Amino acid sequence: MDIYSSKFAIILIIVLVGILALQVMSNSSNTQQLIDSETCEIYIMDGNINAKKYLNEFDTKCLDFKNLNK
Repeated sequence: MDIYSSKFAIILIIVLVGILALQVMSNSSNTQQLIDSETCEIYIMDGNINAKKYLNEFDTKCLDFKNLNK
């Protein structure tokens, strides 16, 4: 198979897109996006090291619910 042929280019693109899809699927299972119940801050729980990483973002629905309870 000649590397300048169109079949080779199409096969290479399909393989690379498949590898990218597998990486995205495997990364999404390692992390979960969660909400801290006390501060309503959004954090990610990394399944590989069991650590929280806060994103400095707040859930508006949680904040509205907390304001209603006051």
